Amino acid sequence: MPLLHLFLVAVIQGLTEFLPVSSSAHLILLPNLTALEDQGQTIDVAVHVGTLVAVMIYFWTDIRLAILGIPRLMTGRTDTEGARLALLLTAASVPVVAFGLVLHMTGLDVAMRSITVIGWAMLIFGLLLYWSDQAGGTHKTDRDWNLQDAMVMGVWQAIALIPGTSRAGITITGARFMGYNRHDSAKLAMLMSIPTIAASGVLLGVESVFTTNIGILKDALIAAVLACGAALLALSLMMRLLQSVSYTPYVIYRIILGVVLLVIAYS
Repeated sequence: MPLLHLFLVAVIQGLTEFLPVSSSAHLILLPNLTALEDQGQTIDVAVHVGTLVAVMIYFWTDIRLAILGIPRLMTGRTDTEGARLALLLTAASVPVVAFGLVLHMTGLDVAMRSITVIGWAMLIFGLLLYWSDQAGGTHKTDRDWNLQDAMVMGVWQAIALIPGTSRAGITITGARFMGYNRHDSAKLAMLMSIPTIAASGVLLGVESVFTTNIGILKDALIAAVLACGAALLALSLMMRLLQSVSYTPYVIYRIILGVVLLVIAYS
């Protein structure tokens, strides 16, 4: 695989995975709008692993807490902060995993990978993000996250399986509608991404393990490292900007890209 192609796939995935602009849409559009071939499942798995490592590094304090709480959760107790966080992340992941399996088994996940679907999703869910950001309250923080909110946000996250929606964007939208402030809406969305990205990576990995040749493993390693670096950069920048900037710049980008894609789709 050409190094430039590898670089583009990894950086696009890394930069857009945690921004509310849809990483899957950009990866689908890359071969559709250029002469480049589809990168294949092995590279998809690699860039997913890279972004997974990035978010775990960035939120390691919270991740460590949840990991240490798993043994206690396994005994049915949630009386520690770690066990409670592990429970909430698990509950929030159920809808997207279940919906994802249904789409994958029915082939609808492939059927929806079109410029038309991506264009409409970019536009509609971008406007929904703007609405939630302007109308949503700021009285809740990550400390207020409870089982009911986790399950509701999990349903919001499942909508992201529509290409162009943005997993981060739709989860943040749900959190803002429920009154979580901008920074902690993003933080919860990022934490929720960990089991989701891991599940997606495992699914793709199991499928690709039977078709992968040794030669592509080197490309996969390079892609993972590049995606991890780009994701860490995007995460740091967004979380810092949210201290003073709204989600409006991302909404504007989504609307412009959505309109352009719809013009292309219907012309």
